[in-house]
Amino acid sequence: MYTVAALYHFTRFAEPAALRAPLRAVCAAHGITGTLLLAPEGINGTVAGDRAGIDAVLAHIRALPGCADLEWKESTASNPPFPRLKVRLKREIVTMGQPGVDPRARAGSYVAPADWNDLIRAPDVAVIDTRNAYEVAIGTFQGAVDPGTDSFRDFPAWWEKNKHRFHNKRIAMFCTGGIRCEKSTSYLLEQGVEDVYHLRGGILKYLEEVPPEHSAWRGDCFVFDRRVSVGHGLREGPHELCHACRRPILPADRARAEYEQGVSCHHCADETSPDDKTRFRERQRQITLAQARGEKHLGGV
Repeated sequence: MYTVAALYHFTRFAEPAALRAPLRAVCAAHGITGTLLLAPEGINGTVAGDRAGIDAVLAHIRALPGCADLEWKESTASNPPFPRLKVRLKREIVTMGQPGVDPRARAGSYVAPADWNDLIRAPDVAVIDTRNAYEVAIGTFQGAVDPGTDSFRDFPAWWEKNKHRFHNKRIAMFCTGGIRCEKSTSYLLEQGVEDVYHLRGGILKYLEEVPPEHSAWRGDCFVFDRRVSVGHGLREGPHELCHACRRPILPADRARAEYEQGVSCHHCADETSPDDKTRFRERQRQITLAQARGEKHLGGV
């Protein structure tokens, strides 16, 4: 079994570029795969490996400036969840495109998973899912508002158009691991919303701690690795990816007329051109040939 650690931490890195090579070296030395992002506002990412390797990387990150109180979520995977290691420099560790938003200075009130159900069932609370539409499509909290956004950058514009819907409401927000809500709740407070809350540890922590019989969650939670989705207890879900559009599909969706392995699914069949599909078929052919030779092909990940 592989240990998967999802983490983020907002802190001030004066020179994030100087942190990149040592962090990558520690990960590489312990066979860690996944993605870590470094920016002036902190660190974000998900990595996987054996227990000793994950412990070594977490110890290294906790020793970075301002990261001593780093929190992370752990789960397991039966197969390698990432094909390779990436340690990248970014302007933001989660891109909202709002330079004035600083979760370190101000963010919403944290709500523990055990207290989340009572909050979101209150009649004066509006619950907003801050994830992308394709993530929301396979699972969300009962009664949550789906902004229908394609990226986190779209959220401020959506709020500006829809804020009238939430007059005199307390706002409860959630996302996969909590990082988007750090920024989205900070943004709403800057916009003058007085009572803003977010789920501590995100959906992953809720699914880890809240038993199914007491759950307000419906469906599965999309994750950005080969597992594709997880459910209660962070067990691997039934979804797989369409390798043309990267959206989650169920095994039964492969029987639909729109599905062609590596080329299209019911989500994207009408979104790509014949030339696109020709390219995708050639890519899939190369993947199949590589598999027959017992080789890995990153295009199939």
